[in-house]
Amino acid sequence: MTKTPDAARRSDRSRRAILDAALALVGEVGYNKLTIEAIAARAGVGKQTIYRWWPSKAAVLLEASLALAGDAEAGAEWAGFPDTGDLAADLKYVLRATVDEFNDEKYEAPARALTAAGATDPELGARFTEQLLEPQLALYEARLRTAREVGQLAPDTDLRLTVEMLLGPLTYRWLLRTAPLTHAYTDALVDGVLGGVANVTAR
Repeated sequence: MTKTPDAARRSDRSRRAILDAALALVGEVGYNKLTIEAIAARAGVGKQTIYRWWPSKAAVLLEASLALAGDAEAGAEWAGFPDTGDLAADLKYVLRATVDEFNDEKYEAPARALTAAGATDPELGARFTEQLLEPQLALYEARLRTAREVGQLAPDTDLRLTVEMLLGPLTYRWLLRTAPLTHAYTDALVDGVLGGVANVTAR
């Protein structure tokens, strides 16, 4: 008896092949030269297959980046954001991992491509922020909120501002390549930011 092909499994394989192809190609040719035709050829599918699921190459790359972020989280030692009770250690752990991703070509190329595309495409930029950045920022805020509730941070600490103080300099250095991204840099960043928002009565 001939087994009926599993259409759902075949569809999932094709979708994953397309996302992998988009990530590989953007690293090789950059966002401007990335095309749906090239993605289809690399993935071994028809161009119409891609357009059936995504309206543009930006949408493909965004979903590919979301899948890549999910893979990275699945392989991480911690699920979500660590909470060992030591805020500085937890932040240093996560920022060190972020530096490792920024220095990894597999992550760097699509992240730079999406950042550049989002800067000139407001709709894509909004989706990039909503689907990829905001969930990550929320994890930082949740960890800082816990620290504030137990008195490790000043009661009036602005959580979003503190997150931006941590990630802003890191992103600036990465985007403009003003200096190397190192673990020592992120450790110093955490110490500097927490030195300004720590609850003085808890020191």
